[in-house]
Amino acid sequence: MEDHVLPVRCYQPDTFQSNMFVGTQPVCEWIKKNVKKRIYSSPVSPERTLWRSILVTPSSLGITGMPCKGRDMMTLLLLLLFFCEAQSRAASKPNFVLLMADDLGIGDPGCYGNKTLRTPNIDRLARGGVKLTQHLAASPLCTPSRAAFMTGRYPVRSGMASQSQVGVFLFSASSGGLPPSEITFAKLLKDQGYSTALIGKWHLGISCHDPGDFCHHPTSHGFDYFHGLPLTNLRDCKLGEGSVFTPAFQLLVLLPMQLITVALLTLIVLKWLGLFRAPRCVLLFLFLLAALFLGLLLGFLHYFRPLNCFLMRNRDITQQPMSYDNLTQRLTADAAHFLRRNAETPFLLVLSFLHVHTALFSSKDFAGKSQHGSYGDAAEEMDWSVGQILDVLDELKLANNTLVYFSSDQGAHVEEVTLKGEVQGGSNGIYKGGKANNWEGGIRVPGIVRWPGVIQAGLEIDEPTSNMDIFPTVAKLAGSPLPQDRVIDGRDLMPLLQMQTQRSEHEFLFHYCNSYLNAVRWHPPNSTSIWKAFFFTPKFSPEGANGCFATHVCFCHGQYVTYHDPPLLFEISRDPRERNPLTPTSEPRFWEILEAMQEAAARHARTLQDVPNQLSLGNLMWKPWLQLCCSSLGLSCQCDREDQDGRQSP
Repeated sequence: MEDHVLPVRCYQPDTFQSNMFVGTQPVCEWIKKNVKKRIYSSPVSPERTLWRSILVTPSSLGITGMPCKGRDMMTLLLLLLFFCEAQSRAASKPNFVLLMADDLGIGDPGCYGNKTLRTPNIDRLARGGVKLTQHLAASPLCTPSRAAFMTGRYPVRSGMASQSQVGVFLFSASSGGLPPSEITFAKLLKDQGYSTALIGKWHLGISCHDPGDFCHHPTSHGFDYFHGLPLTNLRDCKLGEGSVFTPAFQLLVLLPMQLITVALLTLIVLKWLGLFRAPRCVLLFLFLLAALFLGLLLGFLHYFRPLNCFLMRNRDITQQPMSYDNLTQRLTADAAHFLRRNAETPFLLVLSFLHVHTALFSSKDFAGKSQHGSYGDAAEEMDWSVGQILDVLDELKLANNTLVYFSSDQGAHVEEVTLKGEVQGGSNGIYKGGKANNWEGGIRVPGIVRWPGVIQAGLEIDEPTSNMDIFPTVAKLAGSPLPQDRVIDGRDLMPLLQMQTQRSEHEFLFHYCNSYLNAVRWHPPNSTSIWKAFFFTPKFSPEGANGCFATHVCFCHGQYVTYHDPPLLFEISRDPRERNPLTPTSEPRFWEILEAMQEAAARHARTLQDVPNQLSLGNLMWKPWLQLCCSSLGLSCQCDREDQDGRQSP
């Protein structure tokens, strides 16, 4: 048998490719069919079979028209076989599509009981997968909840839990954000060869020290591609929708202006009556001071929108200020484009909706079409977007190799009611409270997981699970080890989703209100009971209401809460509405249960480390030197590089 120095010399590439194969997939299919079967089907030992196969002639494998012979041909075929096996293993890595709504209540989707809000695509997702009925946000506020979702850790561990009343970022030019030392699931998957993208809302900071460091930006946290809103959707972003800063205006601007005005009028009247003649410099000073406060107010109202409500593609601003015209369509089209662009490689897509956070918006195809006003229009448009993503997965024949997860960052914002009385917050179903508090309505959120052929369709699981669980679940499925240098609070969901176990791995879950431990949830081993103990609860206002309407959100300390000693205890498994707190009389094991929960809280506290507070006043405040602007004309910041029709700009 003739030998050659290089086996590749024994064939003509043009003939090989043009006569038999087009691309690598047909080659691999042919190799597996004609070579692998012959090599491994022999009853003799694998080693003898392998060496015997190398000596087989091409014609014995059914190969004709090839100038290769003997050892050289089989060496080539074996190399191709090994390549195809490696390619097959890479292709077996699942894809991930993580869909995150903003402020959507558990009572909003049809699959969770809503009869009037149309969510056919979310319902389709639930029918094809598992519906989690006790899925819990790690925090009832956007920024800390999303930090926990991304890292699998309670936000207090990363410094993403505030110690003041303000629990989220309100300015794009703040210096706080998800620390560079934190590891997101996007980082882990990127290291495993995944293409990663986040489209939509981020709300975890942009820069640290200068506007070009982008230390908190999605592209610094494992995402290859980002297109969306780096801050959040606020009423101030949409003209005519009011402002979230109204209480601050009243305290810091309007009240001082009123006092100055009263002082000026008093001095003028006293002078007119001849009782007191104030120096002109005093009158001038008060007048200028009033003008200064008025100027600050007008300047804030004029510049807030362009400076904070803008869209970015990667690290470039594409639209400043952001336009709501076809915004959902644009982001959805870009998400679909990402899926098509990466159909041949493992991918992670996080589609983080701006819906249904106020300011509410929807395109002309959805405006005025729902039975629930502007909130319903926005929710139904979001459902349409979910359907578009599912359709693309079907079109690309990727549905069976893609885990799809749908949830909300926290419960519905029940205090969102306009001055005209229009309810612009969603439904938390039977559950008490809502966004910004740890009653069930604030943290129990929709949770749907679909993976055809791997997760049984139509299941409903009532075990306690957390949005932090996505981190270890995704990491393990992608073949990535978990970080060993930090505590990961999430648990792998797959054993529960695949019914390999009937119980959640979470015996205890800890509910934080900003950085304050608010409540503990306990699911004891070998028990169906789920207990929840509150160390403090928010003071709803007005009395008897289901929220803190006087302050628009509930706060976490001081005069705004009621402390409980002993803690307020509920059996959530029997009293999910949290209407009947237990007492030593109604529950014989009252003190025993509380002791176990308080000991768990103490053990948990010992695992916490001191970290910089990313939501301190210094990190929250606006810093002019960090301001991003797409133009050089002062603070005007006007540009538009987005395609308004929903197609990705070049």
